[in-house]
This record gives sequence, C-alpha cells and structure tokens, in this order.
Amino acid sequence: MVRANGAVSLRELARVVQTSEVTVRRDVRALEAEGLLDRRHGGAVLPGGFTRESGFPQKSHLATAEKTAIADLAAGLVEEGEAIVVGAGTTTQELARRLARVPGLTVVTNSLLVAQALAHANRVEVVMTGGTLRGSNYALVGSGAEQSLQGLRVSKAFLSGSGLTAERGLSTSNMLSASVDRALVQAAAEVVVLADHSKLGTDTMFQTVPTDVITRLVTDDPPAHDDRAATELQALADQGVQIAVAGASGASGSPGASGASGGDAVPARQQRRDVPLPGPRRQVPGAGSGLRTATALGEQNGGVAEQRARVADLRRR
Repeated sequence: MVRANGAVSLRELARVVQTSEVTVRRDVRALEAEGLLDRRHGGAVLPGGFTRESGFPQKSHLATAEKTAIADLAAGLVEEGEAIVVGAGTTTQELARRLARVPGLTVVTNSLLVAQALAHANRVEVVMTGGTLRGSNYALVGSGAEQSLQGLRVSKAFLSGSGLTAERGLSTSNMLSASVDRALVQAAAEVVVLADHSKLGTDTMFQTVPTDVITRLVTDDPPAHDDRAATELQALADQGVQIAVAGASGASGSPGASGASGGDAVPARQQRRDVPLPGPRRQVPGAGSGLRTATALGEQNGGVAEQRARVADLRRR
C-alpha cells in the first residue's frame, strides 16, 4: 500500500488487515527497521524523503489531530482587516477553514484547496495567483504563479512543507512548489511556518525558507519519546525562531474557547505554550497575538537561564 500510494495511515492499514492499530504500529516499526518504509506520526511513507512526495489524498490522513490543533492556534495570529498569503498544504487548508469568519481579511493563495475553504466567506476577499495546476496538491505553480506575486506586499505568510530543520529551515520535495513558496515569502513582512512534529528533523530536497527568515513556528507537542523533534525545537529556538506549541490531545474534545476573530471553536483541552528564546531577535508586529519577543520573555521570566530550563522541560515532555 505504501509503494502504491506513497503514504498510508495506521487507521487505514488496521482497517484493511482487520487488526488493531497497536498491532499495525508494531509491524510498521519492524518494516522500518528493515528499511522498507519510514514511520510518520499516524502513518508511514516511502523511505527516501529527498525524492518522493506524497499526494494530497495520502497527506490528508496523516496527523489530522495535530494539524487541527496547529490551525486553531495559527488562526489567532490573524487580525481583522489584514492582508496575508497562504501557501498550499493540508495544514494551511485547515487554517483557511478557520479564517473564513475574519472580517475584512484578504487572502492571497496559490492553493485551490485554500480558496475553496474560503469561497463562501462573505467578508473575506480571496486573490488567486496564476500558474499551472499541479494536481498532486491542487496548487498553482510555475512562472505564472511567481510573476503574479511580484510587487505584492502583505503582513504575514503562512506556509507548510515536507520537512523542517534548524540547519536548512523549511523544505519540500518538489522544485516547482519550492519556487512558488519562495515567492510567497518575498511578499510578506513576517513568515509563519505550520509544521506538525513529524516534520521536525526531516530534510527534503528543495529549501523554501531558510531558518533565519522564519519568524514563527506553530507546531504540536511532540511525544515524550520523540527526541529528534525536541532537539530540533531547541535548535530552532536557539536560532531565534519564536515557537508556539499547540497540544493536540484535545483535538476531538468538546468545544471550548472560540478561535481567533470568530473562527471555529478551539477544543477545550487544547493548550498553547510559547517556547522562550535564548537571545534577542528583531521585533515583530502583532504583539497582541499572544506570541512575545525574546526581550519581553527574558524580562518576565528572569533571563536566559530560566528560558533554557523551560525549553529543557519541553524536551523532557
């Protein structure tokens, strides 16, 4: 199934072979040890992520609870009347669904899925790029898409990708997608990356956003045994990336506080934790969003030593 589709979820595997997800997870771990596939949270993909990219149907079934929690938190960064760009991806599609009720919002996107999620939002203006349709992720790519972004200036860019490391930043497996994402970044004053913990520490073929250009990372809380993700989070924080962690454990719980600007309800058990930064970084507009600068965190929490202690606590979790 992985060879045929590029990726598969544990839930689907358990249904097909008529066994429990616990049993499937054990077998997937054994197959990974033989080099036949790579595990991802909630599923498995073909090994060799530098060359192979899963299509939308496969990606949409992976880490769904985490993507929901990330989208809920990221929606809180968008204010009424803003102009933003939103890239292609299943996580950004979830974000778009929560932006449908933000009054006066203007969204520029190359994603048909993002545009579809906002199609019936009366108070949101959607501007689509030109370009050639890439069917695997329903995105417009190519020179037409890049040229339509020239001269554009917006407050924030929300992007996802295939992998994120402190060394190279955000990356993807497709050259055309990477090129358009770079054009989206050039149009924004602030870059927000949406990536679940399974992408942390994963490096793919084409760099889209260098680490020093990423303003914020919105991710979920990695499992206690995921040392790779925790290590990357600390390394990203060390390089000045502001990190917000959304707890996905309550993603299917009862509705709690509302999302940003009247978006969908945020699960009651969802939590946000801002990982403090060890050193100063440029000031970024939007302090009211709840994400603070390194300087403010240092003054409030008693300096670098306590900040690092809190990052260490995240790694233990």
